[in-house]
Amino acid sequence: MTLVQLRHLIALAESGSFSRSAEALFLTQPALSRSIRALEDEMGQPLFDRIGRRSEPTPFGREVLERARHIVFEVDELAASGHRMREGRAGSLRVGMGSGPGAMLMAPLLREMAQRHPAMHLTISRGNTERLVQGLRERELDALVIDARSLSPAPDLRVVTLSEMRGVFMCRKGHPLLRVRGVLRFPALRQYPIASTPLSDEVARILVERYGPSAHPRECVTLRCEEIASLVEVVRASDAVLLAIRASAPDLVELPVKPALASTARFGLVTLAGRAEPPSLSILRELAEKVLRD
Repeated sequence: MTLVQLRHLIALAESGSFSRSAEALFLTQPALSRSIRALEDEMGQPLFDRIGRRSEPTPFGREVLERARHIVFEVDELAASGHRMREGRAGSLRVGMGSGPGAMLMAPLLREMAQRHPAMHLTISRGNTERLVQGLRERELDALVIDARSLSPAPDLRVVTLSEMRGVFMCRKGHPLLRVRGVLRFPALRQYPIASTPLSDEVARILVERYGPSAHPRECVTLRCEEIASLVEVVRASDAVLLAIRASAPDLVELPVKPALASTARFGLVTLAGRAEPPSLSILRELAEKVLRD
């Protein structure tokens, strides 16, 4: 028994005519007859009564017909569902985001799904890199968007770089540091609270190289939080200084520290190596490449 034979059965039951069904199916009448006969042979009894020039389902044929319609409907729905998923119009996507990319990408991704892919089930998880990687390995997440420099290389992880974005020191408008005449040095920043998300070893190394041992995050960062949005709010309302990606807080003022920090965050899309990607991942990848830029 094949799906094609079941479709032939349904077509014949609906038209009652071998000739009309064969024409609708783009078959010759003998080919349709052989298909129905093979199905009857497999079933062990007739499925149609030939009444003159019309074919009517037998009582057993009506039972088979009802089940055939259900099977064909489910198969067609499955194919349509796969097509919708390939187009990103259905299915699910579970994304883990680090603090930096989350501050810039989360709202645009939610908006994109609501406006253009309303049938998609989107779940966004936030957290530190270690916790997000664990969720990825346990198949609780499909992909991560994080600062790749905070990720320890591993053979089971596939990382695709999305962008590199500048890290800077920022403050609110009207901050006392903006009134400093001459060159602004790092010690002047340390007079105020410095806020930051947890920083990678690479960034810590750059800070020490530029400004000395006192610039190590363990020493200089007094306000540390996983959620950069909360830190931005604090800096907007106080004299704290924010160390973060410039694009994460466009309304804050960049401080012209000398020497310049010259550090970047390398945002990457992380998936499990060897694991099939959900079709909807292309939506995330394309949006991230548009949003995560200076």
